[in-house]
Amino acid sequence: MSAVKEYRMTKPLPKIQPLPRHVAIIMDGNGRWAKQRGFPRIEGHRRGAESVRTVTTVARELGIEYLTLYAFSTENWNRPKTEIGALMRLLKHYLQGEIETMNRNNIRLQVIGRIQDLSDDVRAQLDASMAATAHNTGMSLILALSYSGRAELTDAVRVIAEKVHTDQLLPKDITEKTVTEHLYTRDFPDPDLLIRTSGEMRISNFLLWQLSYTEFVITETLWPDFGREQFVSAVQEYSKRQRRFGGVHEHDA
Repeated sequence: MSAVKEYRMTKPLPKIQPLPRHVAIIMDGNGRWAKQRGFPRIEGHRRGAESVRTVTTVARELGIEYLTLYAFSTENWNRPKTEIGALMRLLKHYLQGEIETMNRNNIRLQVIGRIQDLSDDVRAQLDASMAATAHNTGMSLILALSYSGRAELTDAVRVIAEKVHTDQLLPKDITEKTVTEHLYTRDFPDPDLLIRTSGEMRISNFLLWQLSYTEFVITETLWPDFGREQFVSAVQEYSKRQRRFGGVHEHDA
């Protein structure tokens, strides 16, 4: 990744209403982007990191409160060791290099996933970056690292079962709220909008519980090519949707 840069918009962003409070993104297509250009896969990841910076800045300027990025799944550990090593070095560099920009833009860094799977040096940098931005209140940037929706639910069930076993909780008292309170995302609202790049029509084990009533926007654009205009367009598409949450809209009644 190149040195820290802060992207400024060339023209004012449009006023969008209603604005999603929480946007989640499945960042897909780095490898294909690199292959199409004859580059090694890691170059796609480097360019993808630039898209992360651009989209984070735009989301903050629009007024998004929470931005969750699917950065590394538990399944990604099955990739070649050389690629994983390069990804972890890139992640560490990003975490270290973006602190100044996040503080300048009042962005707080947070994380969800099985962080214990990460190497000691990456975890140390992650802790340092989160501590350095903990005072920020403008937007939460949430990285899903070593994340799996099924693992998240399994971990929640395990903790709930232990509480039942130790008489801290009665089975009859377990509700949807109970489950929600034991997820990695317990401190965040469910996403209003999910964006997936590269045109794939699946959620890839991402936020399985939280996406129940989330609006989806799927784009053919590969993640390294996804920038300001594409993000604004996705949010504008969301603003046109009528969210019923299983009910009936007034004019459809």
